[in-house]
Amino acid sequence: MKMKLLVSLAFAGMMAMLSGCVGTEDGHSHFGAPLTKDTITSRYERPATQLAAATRTVLNRNGKLVLDNSVNNTFGARIDQRDVFVRVTDLDGKVTEVAVQARGRVGGDVDLAAEISKQIGMELMAQR
Repeated sequence: MKMKLLVSLAFAGMMAMLSGCVGTEDGHSHFGAPLTKDTITSRYERPATQLAAATRTVLNRNGKLVLDNSVNNTFGARIDQRDVFVRVTDLDGKVTEVAVQARGRVGGDVDLAAEISKQIGMELMAQR
């Protein structure tokens, strides 16, 4: 009897830790496991407008752009059955930060986030 209770409590605790909502880069919530790494952050010495243009190009090239918020420079796309969120933030007028977040059905996909982040950097180099 004690063993069944202990196993039940352990299972319930594990399920509570693995389920929940994760905050996305566009300020909303997304269902998934909060304990997985899903975000890659990069900084560039370029204006935010150039990074926003490069982000649009890369997201359209790789999948379907579903969110383009030009007010706060957040973007959302559907790539390879995963949700990708990108936030472009001007830090001090010279340096701009790009945060790329990729989420699968449940967990994060840091490999896809890294690939999109790399492609944004390469697109910046091509724009020069």
